[in-house]
Amino acid sequence: MTTVELDYSSDGIVRLLRTPPEQRSLPWLKDALQQAIMLELATLPPYLCGMWSLLQDTDSGKAAAAAIRVIVFDEMSHLGHVCNLLTTIGGSPRLADESVLAPYPCPLPGGVRPEINPDLEVYLGGLTKDSVEMYSQIEAPEEPLAQFAAAEETFTSIGAFYTAILEAFRVHQGEIRGTRQLTRSMGHHGEGNSLFLIRTFADVEQAITVIKEQGEGTDKTPDNPFPGHAGELSHYYVFREIFRGRKLKKIQETPPKWDFQGDPIPFPNARPMGRVPKGGWANDPGTVPDAAVQAELDKGNTAFSAMLHALEKAWEQDRPEDADPHMDDAIGHMFALKGPALKLMDMPLPNDPAKRYGPEFRFVATP
Repeated sequence: MTTVELDYSSDGIVRLLRTPPEQRSLPWLKDALQQAIMLELATLPPYLCGMWSLLQDTDSGKAAAAAIRVIVFDEMSHLGHVCNLLTTIGGSPRLADESVLAPYPCPLPGGVRPEINPDLEVYLGGLTKDSVEMYSQIEAPEEPLAQFAAAEETFTSIGAFYTAILEAFRVHQGEIRGTRQLTRSMGHHGEGNSLFLIRTFADVEQAITVIKEQGEGTDKTPDNPFPGHAGELSHYYVFREIFRGRKLKKIQETPPKWDFQGDPIPFPNARPMGRVPKGGWANDPGTVPDAAVQAELDKGNTAFSAMLHALEKAWEQDRPEDADPHMDDAIGHMFALKGPALKLMDMPLPNDPAKRYGPEFRFVATP
C-alpha cells in the first residue's frame, strides 16, 4: 500500500499513480483526494490575482474579468466536490495547514508536470500575457481541439489523476457512506457548480466529470458542458482566447476542428502587480513592505487563513445545520480578500515604482 505525506512539495500524486490499480486501497483513495484538494487550492490565488488586477476600462477588460470570475467560482465548486468525495468515504479534508498550500512561486503539487510545459511555475502576479499563458498550461488538455481534430481523448496528468480516482471509487463503491456532505445551491454560476450529496457511484461520476470537463473540455467540443451561460467555453479555451487575442471559431465540420480565427479581442489593461517573491514580499530586500503595505498584507493573509479554517471546520460537522454557519463564515472571509488586494495593487514597489504590490495568500495559523 502506498501512503504519501501531507506535503505540497512532495511527489505524492506521481507516487500514487505509480501504484498498480489492484493495490489502490481505501487509504490510497483518501490520500489521492487530499492531493486533489491541494491541486484545486493551488489554482485559486493566481486566478484571483489576475482577475483583481483587471482595470475593466474597456469592453475586453470587462469581458475578461467576467470570464475569469466564472472560472474562479468553478474552481471553488471543484474544491467543494473533492471535499465531499473525501468525506463520503470517511476522510477529513485538510485545508487550514501550511503544508498543503502552494509556496508560490512553485510547480503544481504532488509532482504533477503538465506535458505542455513540464517546467511550469505557478506564481502570483497581475494579468499579463505570461500569466494567461500560465493559466492555460494549468488547464491544458494534451491535444487542444483548437490545434487538433477531435480524436480519442487523452488527458493531462491532472485529468489522468482524476480518472484514477474515479476507477478507485468504482472498486470501493461499498465505502461510499454519504457522510459529512455539504450542499450549496450555486447553479447561477454554472450547471455543475452546486454542491450535492455524494451517496452513490453515479454521484461520484458526476462530480469528477464536472471537475475534468469544466477545465479541459471534452474530446468533441471546447464548450463547457456545464455552463453558466450559452456558449461558455471550458477554462483552457477561455484563457487561450485572451492570450491569442481572437475568438475561437469552428473552421471545419468533418472532422471537427477549431482555431482562433474569430473576432479580435484586444488584450485587457491591468494594474501592474509584480510577482510575489518566494516567501512573500518581505523575503526580498527590494520589496520589504512599509507599515501601510504590511497592514494590507496582514488583512489579506488573515482573511485567507480564516476562510480555510472555516471550510475545514464545515466539513468536520456531522449535521448540515452545524456545517452551514461555518460555510457562511468562509464565504464572508472570501469576499474580505478583495479590498486589501485592490489597495495593495495601488502601492508601488520600492525597487520598481512601475510595479505594484499584491496579495500573498500566506497562511496564518491563528487568524
